[in-house]
Amino acid sequence: MAPLWLLWTMKCSENWISFQGVTGVSITGAGTFDAKGPSLWTCKASNSNSCPSGATTLRFTNSNNIKIHGITSLNSQMFHIAINGCRNVHVQGVKIIAAGDSPNTDGIHVQLSTDVEIFSSSIKTGDDCISIGPGTKNLWIERVTCGPGHGISIGSLAKDLKEEGVQNVTVKNTTFSNTQNGLRIKSWARPSTGFVEGVRFMDSVMRNVQNPIVIDQNYCPHNENCPGQISGVTIKDITYTDIRGTSSTPVAIKFNCSAENPCTEVKLQNVNLTYLNKAAQSFCSNVVGKAFDLVQPNGCLESMG
Repeated sequence: MAPLWLLWTMKCSENWISFQGVTGVSITGAGTFDAKGPSLWTCKASNSNSCPSGATTLRFTNSNNIKIHGITSLNSQMFHIAINGCRNVHVQGVKIIAAGDSPNTDGIHVQLSTDVEIFSSSIKTGDDCISIGPGTKNLWIERVTCGPGHGISIGSLAKDLKEEGVQNVTVKNTTFSNTQNGLRIKSWARPSTGFVEGVRFMDSVMRNVQNPIVIDQNYCPHNENCPGQISGVTIKDITYTDIRGTSSTPVAIKFNCSAENPCTEVKLQNVNLTYLNKAAQSFCSNVVGKAFDLVQPNGCLESMG
């Protein structure tokens, strides 16, 4: 049983442990933050209107020079770690654990932040392993394992009309196991000033992943608030290099871009994804780019040999 102060704090607050406007804070060590999430997940699964919203376990807001090293976040009620409006953040050796069906338990969420590094971490959760929101610049992710979960996702973007862009993101040496997605970019199909530019996905292994590579500019749950089904988010200069492994569905590469605002400068190089030990398929709509060297499946982009 969690102590009463902990239950009260997480019921009445959006965050369990929160830092705002700090500089030079380090959280290190082999300890575990156990947020006792399963009882709340069960409540939410029952569709009860009396469930509290739940709390993010660890949040930094408008802070600089932050280190998060070696900790474990277990069974967060909502997001495990949130980095919002920060600069110069280094995350390393973190373990994040939650059930594959736990709702809204993103592992690490980054938005409105610059110069964030995430290294050598293991993330098992019920939502995005790492979610990248508007205003993220100079993000480096390397040596991260993901699964279960929804993959590493840029988005959802275009929630707001006026929104900052995402630029200069590198995702390198990652492994996805039994995840819903691998490398995903997702935006709502509605007007926005947002954009995604300068993204490098490199050296990733997919193991039984439903959607290994996916861009979706037509996201619109319940077909609500998406006038004309047109995304205002510009997506360009996206590179996938040395991506290999297995898809759990026939379509391993899916570029579902906007007719009014196509994805451009998309590059595939040395990509080899299979389905049931056979060639997988690709789906492309409104995307312009090139394929270099071996790309399987292809059929989407102009092949440059």
